[in-house]
Amino acid sequence: MSFDEEWLAARAAADSSAAMRLNQAPGGPPGPGGPGGGAPDLALNQDQIGAVGSEAYKLHARLQADGKHAATATGEAAAALTREGFASGAALAKAHTVWEGQVKTLVAACATISNGLNYSLASHAKDEQQLHADFTASAIDKYLT
Repeated sequence: MSFDEEWLAARAAADSSAAMRLNQAPGGPPGPGGPGGGAPDLALNQDQIGAVGSEAYKLHARLQADGKHAATATGEAAAALTREGFASGAALAKAHTVWEGQVKTLVAACATISNGLNYSLASHAKDEQQLHADFTASAIDKYLT
């Protein structure tokens, strides 16, 4: 079976089966009497999103400082071990390099989370203002016609 045939079969199977949806159990909408059995289970408010973004920023700042506090000592130890002919010197240097890469990755991830959430909050506020302006304009139009 070719990729295209497999892809078409997979799409057909997904279309014919009950698809998973956020805030909804398969088979119908959530709610009293419906298969979901209650209120949506995914809900965030602006304060919660802001708090997560703030914590991501704090973690970013701490990782930048605390993730590197042993860098000098580790580098010196690796160099000293290597000078003395110990194979563990090269291994320690490699571990140090990997550690630095992992810290950089975590710092970048925290920055991405913090910036993304800040952008989401600002974008949502802008959308809310636009919706308010649109609804206000439509209410004015109703009285002018």
